[in-house]
Amino acid sequence: MLKNKTAVVTGGTRGIGFAIVKKYLENGANVAIAGSRQETVEKALANLTEYEGHIMGIWPDLCNPEDVAEKFAQVKERFGRLDILANNAGISSRTSIYDYTLEEFNKILDINVKAVFVCSQAGARIMKEQGGGVIINTSSMVSQYGQPSGCGYPTTKFAVDGLTKSLARELARDGIRVNAVAPGVTNTDMVAALPKEMVERISAGIPLGRPGEPVDIANAYLYLASDLAAYVTGAILRVDGAAMT
Repeated sequence: MLKNKTAVVTGGTRGIGFAIVKKYLENGANVAIAGSRQETVEKALANLTEYEGHIMGIWPDLCNPEDVAEKFAQVKERFGRLDILANNAGISSRTSIYDYTLEEFNKILDINVKAVFVCSQAGARIMKEQGGGVIINTSSMVSQYGQPSGCGYPTTKFAVDGLTKSLARELARDGIRVNAVAPGVTNTDMVAALPKEMVERISAGIPLGRPGEPVDIANAYLYLASDLAAYVTGAILRVDGAAMT
């Protein structure tokens, strides 16, 4: 489905991001894994040796426009194009509003919103020159419903939805589609860090009867990146088992 296309996946070293990387590789894409540290990127690459020649690693500061632009240029130099940008890097928080520090709030804003803007800008500049591309952002079900603590996370995901819809309208004239995937409860390290009783309580309200798996989210990323979604832009695709519907 993605033969001869090139993708950058931020937060691609584990969890949903790594599942997206694998799904893209399985479908014929060249993929650059973007991680926060060289060691985590190299560890991920070591688990994908069968795709040698079709994969590379980068570890830019996602909030630094010059660094991101330089690393994306390296990807284009290596594979000739940049067709797909998966903005998946993100962090969460469960801190109460009474204890939330501005430092913590700013950190979540940086990774979950500013990095999406910086990477989207760098990716769009390359895609415009080559006649089009696809940007896909990771939102969350909590962008619509909020959560009982850690208000910074749903706040940033609501911002991601707004950025997605705005960029979809702005970049359509350049042949660039922009969508988001909004996962529900998914079996990742982020969810594993939550109290067991909280996960059980949330999962009990999912009509499909189970939490999502990273591959469920990766399948949505595959669809939106492919030509099957050629007329889909500005969408926030929920992949949550109808949770909280």
